[in-house]
This record gives sequence, structure tokens and C-alpha cells, in this order.
Amino acid sequence: MQRGAKLGIVGGVVAGMLGVAGYGVYNVLDALNSDSTSSTSKAGSAKSTAPPDAKEITETAADFLAAWAAGDTAKAAGLTDSVQTATTALSGYKDKAHVSAVTLTPGTAVGAKVPFNVAATLSFQGKTSPWAYDSALTVIRGASGKPVVQWKAAVVHPKLAEGASLETGTAKQATLDFTDRNGKVLDAVKYPSLGRFFTQLRTKYGSKASGGTPGVETWIDGADGTVTETLHVIAKGTGSKFPTTLDADIQAAAEKAVLKRSGSAVTALDSHNGGILAVANNPATGQNLAFGAQIAPGSTFKVLTAAALLKAGVKPGDPVSCAVQYAAPQGKPYTNVEKSSNPKADFRWDFANSCNTGFVRLSDEIKPDTLPSVARDSFGIGPAWNCGVQCLEGKVPGGTGDEKTSEMIGQGQLQMNPLTVASIGATASTGSFHQPRMVPLDVIGAPVAKAGGLPSGVTSDLRSMMHTTAVSGTAAQAMSGLQSSGCGAKTGSAEAGATQPNGWFLGYCGDVSVAAVVLNGGHGGDSAGPIVAAVLKAS
Repeated sequence: MQRGAKLGIVGGVVAGMLGVAGYGVYNVLDALNSDSTSSTSKAGSAKSTAPPDAKEITETAADFLAAWAAGDTAKAAGLTDSVQTATTALSGYKDKAHVSAVTLTPGTAVGAKVPFNVAATLSFQGKTSPWAYDSALTVIRGASGKPVVQWKAAVVHPKLAEGASLETGTAKQATLDFTDRNGKVLDAVKYPSLGRFFTQLRTKYGSKASGGTPGVETWIDGADGTVTETLHVIAKGTGSKFPTTLDADIQAAAEKAVLKRSGSAVTALDSHNGGILAVANNPATGQNLAFGAQIAPGSTFKVLTAAALLKAGVKPGDPVSCAVQYAAPQGKPYTNVEKSSNPKADFRWDFANSCNTGFVRLSDEIKPDTLPSVARDSFGIGPAWNCGVQCLEGKVPGGTGDEKTSEMIGQGQLQMNPLTVASIGATASTGSFHQPRMVPLDVIGAPVAKAGGLPSGVTSDLRSMMHTTAVSGTAAQAMSGLQSSGCGAKTGSAEAGATQPNGWFLGYCGDVSVAAVVLNGGHGGDSAGPIVAAVLKAS
């Protein structure tokens, strides 16, 4: 950082102009703080090991923010528990991110954590732009006994992972205007869940786009040097159109639907070609549950299990008693989430009412490797998926004994996400597998996963059973108003340790298949069902 910084403090606001003359003001502040600095040093000399008190937390945070804003990198870094790492990061904030001025406004401490607002000015090649965001720091007791800021990359910006940094400059590719399947330009501000995917698409395919000029932007450089996300646009370039399979109206409905439940995610697919119509996460940033979760799908997986049993010769009308509790020979006992029983049940009833014990009773009808083979050969789950963006296709490991029976009802070592489950629904409704993707096949330019789909008789029976579930089974309440002959559904609740089960829901109508999860949501019909229904109604 350059010497000669200008600093002002008004009403708790710490402001500094990086690289601007006016160092005398900083000396005044230093003098004003001399008493507290001295007392802190004296306290530190005793090498206290107690957590810092409220005064120490407030003063340490204020001193750190004042030094950072003033451009005194050495002093700011010296107030942290990792001087070298902090020095590199704070120097890069000015020199690599091109922050020419910054105002830092501390908020009220919550314990040892102090939130603060950042109002920065970005300057690059004669272009300037204001940039505001919120961050936070934590004050701890350092090894010397003095209170210090616990250094993390996220202090500089909350989206920074360790090893990542900010950079401002001419974008590595020309601006791309992403369009939906109808040619409508999609705005990442309006559809916040799409921001990460637009960054991935631009990084992966931007060089293939013709026309356009790069803009001036601020982005995150990941630890491996790749651009992980664009955070701010200083000057837009001229873009070229980049087509996606998304649908603006369905995406808008998905974004709105997930806001009603924290820890939720939803994916919608075109059942006839695998095109991803919408994807939304709450929160929109952070973990991508929709495409990246690796958790058990609960009873929504019974769609695949039912397909395997139908292929093995089981008929929807075959009697399969639903007991309150049942254990396969030498196996663990299972109960039903619905706490229901029906001694006269048939396979259709068990499916529609999500009877775990009825499915476990049929475990001898399939072999240990049946579920993995049906998942791979009929539903395309096994081979890697090339979605155009980062995605996980799921895993069906198979097994014997309790693992086999657990997988039959969507538990065990199964790993899936809403993208996988929506694809299962699409295959069930059409009989054909189309690997999910967010871009046209000719843009992907690489092999996509293939699978043979389902026999016509199995497809017909499966559609009929899913329709019964939507009309009179566990999905009926959520699917109210979506119960035409072209609609089907399946609920799911997957145990997730000591917390409530994760709530799952799968539904399709016409050409659209939608799946959602709500972490710790409990019953899938109550938690994830309304999300799926809202998206289907917008389709």
C-alpha cells in the first residue's frame, strides 16, 4: 500500500482514500488512539488467555478497519493472527482488485463477531465504479495475549474461499448474453440462482462465442487460478447471444418458490429432450443443492425401485400387504413414515401411500445388482453426465441384506440431488432417458450419457401408479389442481441423522418433470411439494 493515506472517522465510519495524500490526518487518529493502544499493550504483556471482552473486540475491530481504510497494510495485518497472509490479501485488494478508495462502517458486535459494510471505489484504466457489500470479522485472543482479528480470506469479501483472491480487469472473454429457449435474455440479478452457472458457461464456452468485446469486471480468482464468479461489472462489453435450455417464466417461478423454505432447491426438466428448464437454490449462493447434493432421495427413489420390480414381473394389482413393521429374513425391521397399514394392499396402493414395509416385502423379487443395473441401463444413472455446467448424476451402489432393502425405499448409500430425481421422473413419464443439460447438444461438443429407457408396459404401469399417487395418495394435497391424466407424483422423506428428515417431492405434468428437496423439511408432501407444484403451474 502507498503511504500518504487520507482518513476520516464520522459517526463510527472508518474511511480512507488509498494512495491519496493526507497522511497527517492518520497521525491525528493514531494520537487519539494512543491511550487505548497503550492499555491494550499492557494487557497483552500479561499474556491473558481469556477471550477478549466487549471493549477489546470493539477497539481491535475499529483499529483494524481504520488501518485497512487508511492504506496502512502493515498496521492492519499486524492486528491479525496471520500477518503474512493478511498482508498479501490487503495489498492485493488495492493492487490486484484495483480498489482506489474504501469506506468501512462497523456494525454492532455479536459476541466476538463484528459485521461491517464496505463501500469501495473500483478504478481501472480510467473507468471507475462504486461497489458496496457486507462482510464481517472475528476478534480472538492472539498467541501474545493481545486481541487480534482472526484472519480469513472472507474478511476481504464474504465469497472468498481460502486461497482465492479478487481481481479487476478486462474480462477474459467477451460478455455473453444468455438467452432462454425462447430467445429471451436472462438477467442474473433477476434470477440470482443462475449467476454461478453463467460464470461456468462463460469460462467453459466463452472462447467459442463469436463477436462482442470484453467488459471491465471484478471477479474471484480461485485457488487454482480459474475464474469462479464475477462479482461486479464496471463497464459492460458488447455481448453475443449464448443459447441455453432454460425457460424464463419457469425460472422465475422456481426462484420465487424456494424463497418460502430455507435449505431448499428445485430443478425442472423438459422430459422429452433433457433440457434444464429451471434451477433454483435457497440461498442462491453457497452450496448448489439442486445439482450438487449427495444425499439419499427417500421414497422418491421408489419410482426407480418400482420400475425394477415391474421389469421383474410384479404387477400393480398384485397383493402386497402393508404392515406397520416388517423385516426381511435376517434383516432389520422397517416401519412406515405414514404410520399406515393395510393388510389387503396391492402394489399400487403401497406405491401411492409410500408403504416402506410393502416394498421391503418384495426384496426377494430382485437381485443385489438389480437396482444399480436398472439405474444405469434404463435411467442413465452411473455414467458421468455432461450437463454443460457442473453437476453430479447420483450413485446407486447396490448391495445385499440391509443395504439392498434400504436402497429399495430410498435410503442406504444412495446419493442424489433434485437434478437426478427430476431426471428419474422424466424417464418414468416418457419411457426414454435424455441426459439433463443446460446448453444445446451441439454446444456441449462432447459425448453425453445414454441409456435404453423402459419397456412400454413398464412405462404405462409406472405412469398409472404415479398418477394414482397424485390423485389419491401421499402427493394428492400438494398436487391439487395438477391431477389431469398427464400428471404424476411421488413424495419422499429421507432420514438425515438426529434432525428432521429431508423432505423430497417429484412431480410431472405434460412435458415437464420437477423435483425439489428441503433440508430437514420433514414430510416431503408438506415441505417440498408446494415448491414443485408452483413450478409445474408455471410450466
